[in-house]
Amino acid sequence: MERIDESFVRSNLPRRDPWGHKGDFGKVLCVCGSVGYTGAPVFASRAAVRTGSGLVFLGVPESVWTVAAVKSDEAMPFPLPQQQGKLAASAAAALLERAAGCDAVLAGCGLGRSRESDGVVWDLLDVDCPLVLDADGINALSGHMDKLSRRLGRCTVLTPHEGEFLRAGGSLDAGRVQGALTFAAAHGIYLILKGHETVVASPEGRVMVNTTGNSGMAKGGSGDVLAGMVLSLLGQGMEPFAACCCAVYLHGRAGDLAAADLGERGMTPMDLLERIPRALQEAE
Repeated sequence: MERIDESFVRSNLPRRDPWGHKGDFGKVLCVCGSVGYTGAPVFASRAAVRTGSGLVFLGVPESVWTVAAVKSDEAMPFPLPQQQGKLAASAAAALLERAAGCDAVLAGCGLGRSRESDGVVWDLLDVDCPLVLDADGINALSGHMDKLSRRLGRCTVLTPHEGEFLRAGGSLDAGRVQGALTFAAAHGIYLILKGHETVVASPEGRVMVNTTGNSGMAKGGSGDVLAGMVLSLLGQGMEPFAACCCAVYLHGRAGDLAAADLGERGMTPMDLLERIPRALQEAE
């Protein structure tokens, strides 16, 4: 069993071009948030910034936009049509147009569930760039996993916890590692099965288990941070399996740094965000 450690991350992280500009380090799009879930889009977009993305766009329902705009200093939120606090079907056209100019897209953090918002997620399956689906982006496909066949030949990453994994049709009967491998191969996707010793599986059958992280990260918002980190590394052009593994390790290492400074009980997802740069410094 291969394990993700610091040497793996150090050997796979892309080198920063000292002459590069913001357009060289990835333009990424987060499609997140709904009324009542205004923290998730901010956690995800900030994580993308902290992990090195050059430009981070954040699409949210229009009634969430003012909250996201106040909380966002680096990411660029923009409002989208909504229906009862969640994305309306008409948001899809604007998102597909924006995604066409981006290097990677994330959908799902705090998105909520409705027929129309689920439909927006289905429409985003047509983007050509790497697509990360988290939380309600995954739940939108539950019972409709056949729609992932539209992504064949393109990079797709799913980041479920065990409950989301089971709702999506996964099985843990043979254990987390075998369950992740089987699911990734069946659907042609990269899978990050979150939890103690997070598992990363590729559609080709490669699997690695993470070595960082602690119970202080078991709080709402931590997964949004991870999703933003995966998005960022994919947008910077990393090979998908390596991007997933590096994001998982760095996310856990940031959590370990937060726990060392503040203790596991009182640390927050914001504390993770603030320690991503230290985790990157160590690995580089």
